[in-house]
Amino acid sequence: MATRRPATTSAFRCTECGWTSAKWVGRCGECQQWGTVVEAATATGIVHTVTASTPLRAARPITQIDTSEAPRRTSGIGEFDRVLGGGVVPGAAILLSGEPGVGKSTLLLEVAAQSARAGRRVLYASAEESLGQVRLRAERTGALHDELYLAAETDLATILGHIDQVQPELLIVDSVQTVSSSLSDGVAGHPSQVREVASTLIRVAKERDLPVIIVGHVTKDGSIAGPRILEHLVDVVCQFEGDRQTSLRFVRALKNRFGATDEVGCFDMTGDGIAEVPDPSALFLGHGSSEPGTCVTIALEGRRALPVEVQALTLPAGGGNPRRIVSGVDAARVAMVLAVLEKRAGLKLSDQDVYVSTVGGVRLVEPAADLAIALAVASAVTGRRNPTGVAAVGELSLAGEIRAVTQHDQRRSEATRLGYRAVLDRSSNTVQSALSDLARLHPADRRDRPDF
Repeated sequence: MATRRPATTSAFRCTECGWTSAKWVGRCGECQQWGTVVEAATATGIVHTVTASTPLRAARPITQIDTSEAPRRTSGIGEFDRVLGGGVVPGAAILLSGEPGVGKSTLLLEVAAQSARAGRRVLYASAEESLGQVRLRAERTGALHDELYLAAETDLATILGHIDQVQPELLIVDSVQTVSSSLSDGVAGHPSQVREVASTLIRVAKERDLPVIIVGHVTKDGSIAGPRILEHLVDVVCQFEGDRQTSLRFVRALKNRFGATDEVGCFDMTGDGIAEVPDPSALFLGHGSSEPGTCVTIALEGRRALPVEVQALTLPAGGGNPRRIVSGVDAARVAMVLAVLEKRAGLKLSDQDVYVSTVGGVRLVEPAADLAIALAVASAVTGRRNPTGVAAVGELSLAGEIRAVTQHDQRRSEATRLGYRAVLDRSSNTVQSALSDLARLHPADRRDRPDF
């Protein structure tokens, strides 16, 4: 049965949002994506009615679904399993994105080697590097194993042929933007190509219970390149982060259908490959200097509570405008903390150059670090060092009050586990009271200095 509908005059359609246009444009007028407007199929004016068909498998109550048939498999790397929610689920499609050179291929080659050592055959399809280049990196990182198969292919059909031939238990494709399919128009990396390649790999993963890890490129603004539907199709979206100036790397889950998205995996990039950092507590602490101007706070990275040392330095301003230089902290929050210290605690800072930084290159963006910044700056401007074994956690209001922060109990328990004998927090009520409490916690110096 067919019904007549007036034919449309729109000949071009956006593959992202469905926006239509009478002529081709490079950028979609609705979602503002580039290169997603393609020529639509010619409208015939006839719409066919879809008739219902008998399903091959009947729907069942959710309470009768058995999940024991798909147990999680460890990837061999505990930090990566932590982010995935406990391991790799059979048939799962995992998308790993990150900046160029951050170490995505190195991490996945280590995952492939660990899985091969566990007796599971792995197919590593590299569309960016030759077999010799991957072999050289595997030799350097110690990732050689007979159960690890390599294929340097950019054609999707050829990769599917390798899957049929090798019969792997884990598939890694590096990367989805460099693989193309003959069933779709455009060059590799075009939104239509990325969508076709990703949907085919995901369909194969579901049909064979074959976990697939796909590498995705990122754009200048840090988002994953290609159509947005790519992130909707996959089960897990992980982001590999790191600063090229340091060796520390983080893996975060932005989407996870099988677990939480607030876990963070820590890694250390070395000359011999990538190594796990199961306890990164000492990475963001100094060497115990006795100089004034330091204070430790307990920051949260996902579910992890990490001690971070905040350092401050003050100097008399040489000109009319004092300088405020920060690294690893928010400049606006530091300016607010300085204003609170001068107004509520009576510390003269308007004629001082203030420098505030974190140790280890970590960035503190949460307001829980306000109190530690205030105590570090107060120590620097007065020349009195803060006592060791004391951490500070709290958000400062413009009235000088110390507010509660999220996951306070977890931060305090982590500080106790690491040996901190006292934690200054909302119990001090105000920043001026916190400065007095800090002075009383240093009995060795009470003979030669008054309280703040």
